[in-house]
Amino acid sequence: MAFLVLQDGTAFEGERFGAWPEDKEQKVQAGEVVFNTSMSGYQEMITDLSYTGQILVLTHPQIGNYGWHDEENEADKILLRGLVVRELSQGEGSAHGDRSLEEFCSLHNIWGLKGIDTRALTRHIRNQGTLPGVFAQTLEQGKKYWQEYADISAAAEKEPHWVYQATVKESYEIPGSGPYVAVLDCGAKRNILRALQQRGLRIRVFPAWSSAEEILASSPKGVFISNGPGDPSGLPELIETVRTLLPQLPIMGICLGHQILALAAGGKTYKLPFGHRGGNHPVQDLRTGQTTMTAQNHGYAVAEDSMAGTGFQIILRNLNDGTVEGMEHTQHPVYSVQYHPEGAPGPEENGMLFEGFFAAIGAGAAG
Repeated sequence: MAFLVLQDGTAFEGERFGAWPEDKEQKVQAGEVVFNTSMSGYQEMITDLSYTGQILVLTHPQIGNYGWHDEENEADKILLRGLVVRELSQGEGSAHGDRSLEEFCSLHNIWGLKGIDTRALTRHIRNQGTLPGVFAQTLEQGKKYWQEYADISAAAEKEPHWVYQATVKESYEIPGSGPYVAVLDCGAKRNILRALQQRGLRIRVFPAWSSAEEILASSPKGVFISNGPGDPSGLPELIETVRTLLPQLPIMGICLGHQILALAAGGKTYKLPFGHRGGNHPVQDLRTGQTTMTAQNHGYAVAEDSMAGTGFQIILRNLNDGTVEGMEHTQHPVYSVQYHPEGAPGPEENGMLFEGFFAAIGAGAAG
């Protein structure tokens, strides 16, 4: 047996799986504990670099029942700290899979805990707000950790921002016959690059620390800012880069990219109580009144009142809590959305959100 011990002292007992060390005296594993309500897509979630440094709770009661298929990974590296599930399936129905979920976790240093009452854990997070937690071999070990480290954020501040751990180490190109677009990789999901590639674009992926001068020197027709982990306000260099690019090129941002655009324009962001993570978040287009269901994974949001005078207007709103879900600039071809129009996992009906960006760079409407 093993434990997830939250910072407030609440503990959940379960059974280990994945990459736990055999030596019970070895280190614990700590991270921010978040939950996702999607009913499928555990593989895309586990390999989503927006979860860098976090412990992910999956609310669907059975996880792993269709095994693991390598071609569905959203990234090559895995930076998730831990996984919590109610029931772990061994993937008996995955005859065409490459391996089981448990085997993948063991291979990629993911600590797992099964047999947890994930409903109770999720309700606790919703009531108390997102909390740091620690995986520990014993309850005493977990409580001792929080006695010694009152807040993991203090230790995290000494490390590079999660984005700089999730981004690519050097730029690379994805061939295409259409216009050339630069992608600022903050921890990009593979399906975002795939959505750009499917339109025939030629893509150069840049590390998050790339300068505006470096990007402009490559003469792109537009810039795309990806999703990524962590607090966007902790990325002043990236914000300054985007501030320089903003008036010069068509730009589209998704998730963290949306928040970075807001900060670059002079707006503010704030941390949500427990974030938006799931595949069923209703978002309304304020221009047409149309509502669609969206896939989301973020812990921060744009402060709407801070956007006055920035040149951006709010065009999309979350119908659950009224938060900002999309913006467009009134003078420049710059667009952003907080959710994931490319899905994975989640609904795919929001692909038309790419259309404005593709039209601005001369690639035509999204297909």
